[in-house]
Amino acid sequence: MYVPDVTVGVVDPSKLPQAAVQLRSRDYRRRSCPRCGRSCYRDSQGERVLHDLGNVHAGRPVDIQVHYSKHRCEACEIYFTVDMSDLAAPGSRYTKRVVAIAVRVVVEDGLPYREASWHLWRDHRVFVPFATIQNWVEAAGEKRSRAGRRSISRLGVGDLFGIHRRRRAL
Repeated sequence: MYVPDVTVGVVDPSKLPQAAVQLRSRDYRRRSCPRCGRSCYRDSQGERVLHDLGNVHAGRPVDIQVHYSKHRCEACEIYFTVDMSDLAAPGSRYTKRVVAIAVRVVVEDGLPYREASWHLWRDHRVFVPFATIQNWVEAAGEKRSRAGRRSISRLGVGDLFGIHRRRRAL
């Protein structure tokens, strides 16, 4: 039996269903430094919200709220956070599962970016702007095409020959 989507035609984001929140903790008292390997104490804590694949049966998106620790190495004098690369790329608001499905829908199924965005909402209850999907697909293609190309030096003529511009005195 076909059940119509209740979100079709909704133009006000506040009328969309609220996300179900899953709490995760990456809060540790001590972690080893990525540079020197020494044990470092927790300096502070942070929070990060990641959009994940939603629950289609409940009709709600899923957000993962990660509480994590920030550490300081006194020997190296650096600050670092707990590794969350298994969940999402650094700085990303979406989990790796969302990125993988979005790229697959565009590349393998051949959907345009706007239709892929709608597909992700309709079938997985995660809203991803189509421009974000386009960036992900282009980034995935750049990684593959760069591997076979020879890289060209980006040194300018001045850097190559050691010539530098000087300011003129007025």
